[in-house]
Amino acid sequence: MVLHLLYIIAFTVLAVLAIANLIRNLISLGIESQRPYSNQNTPPTPFSSRHTPPHPEFLDASGKLINEPLLVMRSMTVEDAREQLDALYESSPGPTNLNSESREEP
Repeated sequence: MVLHLLYIIAFTVLAVLAIANLIRNLISLGIESQRPYSNQNTPPTPFSSRHTPPHPEFLDASGKLINEPLLVMRSMTVEDAREQLDALYESSPGPTNLNSESREEP
């Protein structure tokens, strides 16, 4: 009976700590989401210890943040994609004479 009571007390304490941590994280997330991030009027400064530096892919060769899309995709038709895949398949190493014979039959 004492062991059951000890388990109940331990899990109650853990639950209270988890809920308190959740509330604290939600409050800090709300405060950080209200903070403005654009510092366009201020000159660039070295990264302070409070802010983490951005990922290296977001920086150019001189270390400045880039302001352009990192991935640009053009739309293409299914036929264009099929032609490119066929060209890759035909240029790949391996036994191609079996594949080319099976394509020419129909």
